[in-house]
Amino acid sequence: MSVIPAGEYTLAFVRSPGPGGQNVNKVATACELRFLVAATSLLDEAGKARLRVLAGRRLTRGDELVLGAHRHRTQEANRRDAIERLERLIEQARHVPKPRKKTKPGRAAKARRLEGKRINQAKKQLRRRPATD
Repeated sequence: MSVIPAGEYTLAFVRSPGPGGQNVNKVATACELRFLVAATSLLDEAGKARLRVLAGRRLTRGDELVLGAHRHRTQEANRRDAIERLERLIEQARHVPKPRKKTKPGRAAKARRLEGKRINQAKKQLRRRPATD
């Protein structure tokens, strides 16, 4: 089922925002998942730092990741949705990005650039006033 242990996060159910009539007004179907980044054992320190960056404005001052889910009509579907989104975020944070390799432009690219410069130079020389001797 879930890769994340149940003790790592807390769930709260609240009323969903927006239109919807009786169901929205009476039933607390929206799910609010809270995950304490600093206390998790699923990520190393570098992974936690990547998760904080990925979280963006969903991260509170108390280093808590808050995910809201209210797409679905049922509490269970919203709970699953919130947990799946947390799993995806953690999976992205686990992935260490490859360092960028610096490359230099190839010989053909340099030749094209220089040829373009020569063409522009010739164009601009034609615009000059003729020399009077």
